[in-house]
Amino acid sequence: MARAGLTVERLTQAGAELADEVGFDQVTLSALARQFDVKVASLYSHLKNSQDLRTKIALFALEELADRASAALAGRAGKDALAAFADVYRDYARAHPGRYDATRLRLSPEAAAVSAGGRHSQMTRAILRGYDLTGPDQTHAVRLLGSVFHGYVSLELAGGFSHSAPDSQVSWERIIDALDSLLRNWPES
Repeated sequence: MARAGLTVERLTQAGAELADEVGFDQVTLSALARQFDVKVASLYSHLKNSQDLRTKIALFALEELADRASAALAGRAGKDALAAFADVYRDYARAHPGRYDATRLRLSPEAAAVSAGGRHSQMTRAILRGYDLTGPDQTHAVRLLGSVFHGYVSLELAGGFSHSAPDSQVSWERIIDALDSLLRNWPES
């Protein structure tokens, strides 16, 4: 009855939806069991524990985000690619705040090896090749972009920009302009 049809994939999807509803930090096997009206013990044949569930949600979210970013980047270069990439992250975080939080989960080396995190890095580095950044400078720029995108999105989701002018969209666009300018004029080492 209620247990029929439970799979790792179905539980992961439900866990991701639950994360968006209640927050990633509130996702547990107990909360998921309530969603399916089953006992927690029923989930142990599919999941090891709450950490295993959270890891699966993180991997799911990273894959989902990488797919969206890849589609958005197709045929774009330079500032257009940078803006599309940034917008995917921001839009995903706004639409799926719990899943976005999951993408920040520190993964075990085994989980990281199978995650889409490498795809995110490859896409970021592909954008940066359009700015002629290589080697250590490319790594510095990857870290800069990740910090700016994540920092802005986190502050925005927390309501940090809701009570001041100009509108946060205007600031976002100006930030992308500034990043584009910085990347085109990257300082010499």
